[in-house]
Amino acid sequence: MNLFNRIFKIGQAEAHSAVNQLEDPIKMTEQGLRDLRQDLDKSLQGLAEVKAMAIRARNDATAARSKALDYESKAVLLLQRAHKGDLAPAEADRLAGEALVKKAEHEAQAIRSTSEQEKFEGSANQLEQNVQQLKSTISQWENELKTLKARVTVSTATKTINQQLAQLDSSGTVALLERMKEKVAAEEALAESYGQLANQSKTIDQEIDKALGQSGRGRATEELQALKAKLGLE
Repeated sequence: MNLFNRIFKIGQAEAHSAVNQLEDPIKMTEQGLRDLRQDLDKSLQGLAEVKAMAIRARNDATAARSKALDYESKAVLLLQRAHKGDLAPAEADRLAGEALVKKAEHEAQAIRSTSEQEKFEGSANQLEQNVQQLKSTISQWENELKTLKARVTVSTATKTINQQLAQLDSSGTVALLERMKEKVAAEEALAESYGQLANQSKTIDQEIDKALGQSGRGRATEELQALKAKLGLE
């Protein structure tokens, strides 16, 4: 199992110099997670196999102890029959001796199986720790991947905006806007100037009309008096 190598490889996805060489940190992190999941699958398979061997060793030890007790019981029965006269003492001793030999063999087998069981269980416990560590690491980097994706989205958008802002002066956009503002200001000033001229012209005309209006009304009054005198209306 290359657990620490995988963790180191994933760490490279964000901080290693490979990122500075245009390698995609998202893709590298996703690949690292795939590698970790493969390691997890292998670890789970190995854990199941080791547990199975521990169970088998435990069953073998139980069976061996059971057989050892059985042979001991048979040796006792043989000796009891010989004592009752149902079996020749020599034959009973021979068979009982063989039964005790079998008992010893199964007891030794039980000891070996128990030792194997303990070893397998120890290996299973270590594998269980590795599996839990792998699960924790995968969960951590799945969360890190979500964070990385969000950061990439934000950084990409920010880079695009900054590039556009950086290119404004070079593209002449700002200068164009400034020229437009100056042109509008010039048009506004010209419009105000014409307005002032129009007001001045209107004032002179009004003065002229006023002066002419007063003299016209004077002549009209004189003519009205003359007409009345002519008609004898005075």
